Amino acid sequence: MPRTLTDPLLKASSDTATRRAMSSPERRLSTGSAALLVVASMVGTGVFTTTGVLLDAAPSAPAVMLVWLLGGLAALAGALSYAELAAAIPRNGGEYVLLSRIYHPAVGFVAGFVSLVAGFAAPIAASAIAFAWYLAAAFPAVPTRPAAIGLIALLTLVHSGRQRLGSRFQDIFTLSKVVLIVAFIVVGTLRLDPRQLLRGPPMTELLGTGGIAVGLILVAYAYSGWAAATYVAGEVRRPARALPRSLALGTGLVTALYVGLNAVFLLAAPASELRGVIEVGHVAATRLLGVEGGRILSVVIALGLVSTVGALVMTGPRVSEAMGRDYKRLRFLLRGRPDRNPVLATLLQGALAVLLVETTAFESLLGWVGVLLTLSSALTVAGVFVLRARQPDLPRPYLTIGYPVTPCVFLALAGWMITSAVIERPAIVLASLATVALGGVLYLLASRPIIRSG
Repeated sequence: MPRTLTDPLLKASSDTATRRAMSSPERRLSTGSAALLVVASMVGTGVFTTTGVLLDAAPSAPAVMLVWLLGGLAALAGALSYAELAAAIPRNGGEYVLLSRIYHPAVGFVAGFVSLVAGFAAPIAASAIAFAWYLAAAFPAVPTRPAAIGLIALLTLVHSGRQRLGSRFQDIFTLSKVVLIVAFIVVGTLRLDPRQLLRGPPMTELLGTGGIAVGLILVAYAYSGWAAATYVAGEVRRPARALPRSLALGTGLVTALYVGLNAVFLLAAPASELRGVIEVGHVAATRLLGVEGGRILSVVIALGLVSTVGALVMTGPRVSEAMGRDYKRLRFLLRGRPDRNPVLATLLQGALAVLLVETTAFESLLGWVGVLLTLSSALTVAGVFVLRARQPDLPRPYLTIGYPVTPCVFLALAGWMITSAVIERPAIVLASLATVALGGVLYLLASRPIIRSG
């Protein structure tokens, strides 16, 4: 006769599984793995697709390079500020946990919802679409939509398994991607004349244009991921030291890669050929290395995007998991074996990403994601000031380098970006506000929070 949950043995087993899911995860990730997670989360769709769109907002090579440099400056300032908060509150969940603690559970919940939709599911979908496009550029017979969905399904299954397997898989692909990008930059530097990037209007004129700020919104999508290590803060060994180092190292390395890679793109092909093009890497590589070289690099980029999707699939469920611990009606998100990633949360994230692949145009994701993530990040960076004022005695193993200038730099750039978006792209801002409002409604439906004190 089959047993039911009223059976004392099964009930005890279920209670044990629930207690294990509610307990803190084991700290398995090293500083290197956390830094590589940052790199993998950042280097992906944006850097291989954004420059073609940027040339419409900032129509010159110097303007585009300025946008990438300013985006890197904002990301580094944000990462150094986040590190203080994550080291003081080393729990999985990123902005959800931090903003719940700093402001109010409602603010944290909305930020968590924004992270799930715009910070993870949407970038997973966009990265998978870009993967399929680059693969199709090399092999035209490849069907793009099935390839994108197949990649999401495969990596969702990989990261639904044991944590150690997912981490090793991620590290291998990320290191390979970095090596190949560096090789492409070196080849481009040897074959091209970097002085051509200086041809254009003076930098003082560029800074006064609205196009630079709008370009930063688009670049914010490419740089999103610099806070990746904070989402797994509860699984990093020696977080007081590892989190600041991994965030700073990962963001600094990515900024250098972005600037170098886009310099090669802009030198290899004229702006007229890149403007409005999504697969800018394929166009530039074909110009630089010939048809076969372009095909090879397209395959390399496609493989690199595998690690991007993998990093997002691995990191996103930590937000769902953290929300499941704090809200009774979301407790189902904790389901899964204690030695594995949160399985149900991972599967739900993958399903949402597949839905976005099926229903959403690639171009419409960039601005929407950029605005939402900039708003959320700005609120979190401002939390450095708020938490120092409200809880001056809170143990802080790491203090933001350059405080208060560092967080102020980030907030100034974020304010410039959002203000310009309101003026230049009001529809995107309205869509972002609607997403925030939906998160507020879901908070009201999620019932009573059970927020921990630590």
